[in-house]
Amino acid sequence: MFQLTTLLAATDFSQRSATAVARAAELAREHKARLVLVHAIEARPPTVQRLRLRKPVDPVVRIEAQMQKLREAYPDLEVTCHIAAAKPGDLVPQQARELGADLIVLGLHMARRVLETVRLTNLERITQNAPCPILIAHDQACRPYRTVLGAITFAPASAKALQIASTIAPEGEFHAIHALQLPLSAKLPSTDIMKSAEMTEAEMLRETFMTFNGLPKSLSLPEIVPGGVHEVLQFRIRELQPDLVVIGSHSGRDPNTLGNYARDLMRAPPTDMLVAKPD
Repeated sequence: MFQLTTLLAATDFSQRSATAVARAAELAREHKARLVLVHAIEARPPTVQRLRLRKPVDPVVRIEAQMQKLREAYPDLEVTCHIAAAKPGDLVPQQARELGADLIVLGLHMARRVLETVRLTNLERITQNAPCPILIAHDQACRPYRTVLGAITFAPASAKALQIASTIAPEGEFHAIHALQLPLSAKLPSTDIMKSAEMTEAEMLRETFMTFNGLPKSLSLPEIVPGGVHEVLQFRIRELQPDLVVIGSHSGRDPNTLGNYARDLMRAPPTDMLVAKPD
């Protein structure tokens, strides 16, 4: 059974990471877990340093100020911090492994540079290399998760993702959808999609999926909706207005590679998002 005992939150002192730290602190308090803040100091070329108009504030000073605010807001919370000169995409997963973190909480993307449209961003590198699930904090209000929507594939990894989400959102109402992508032959006007071999197979997989242990008690029967993943999920998001969206991190080909759909959604998340790692 998934439990939260150690949470790790990455911070760069921006408003984006402030939201992540606040969400991590709320979860740590609810689960009586310890919270570790991580800040990576990336080395800058000498030219960039010379072009700065003013000297940057010492990160130690900034993180101590953040730590003080946390201690005042959460006096019973065990909070520590780790600062190191490294790339965030390397440091955060490394710290998660060393600490045995159960969950990493991250903020939203920074405004992307041109090159980041074709290469992995820091957030994506962390997610791909992390040994545990990733929670991307979007809602600045840090309200409890009341409506959870899972984009599932009926694989064991999807069951695990919903199990993790049920720990984070114990009072949430759970919904799940499966986007059924059909071959061209099944899209012909004369074909009854509901009686197609693809729909029959998906229904059998759903029946097996519902027997997995640890699924949220409030999970309604997952919907099987013909169509592309993007269009199906966006339609349900507009309909349900979920507080948390749950997806798997891997592509269909390689369980250790961040899938294109996960990357697309992470770059513009509609709300808080849990990205689950396959076993």
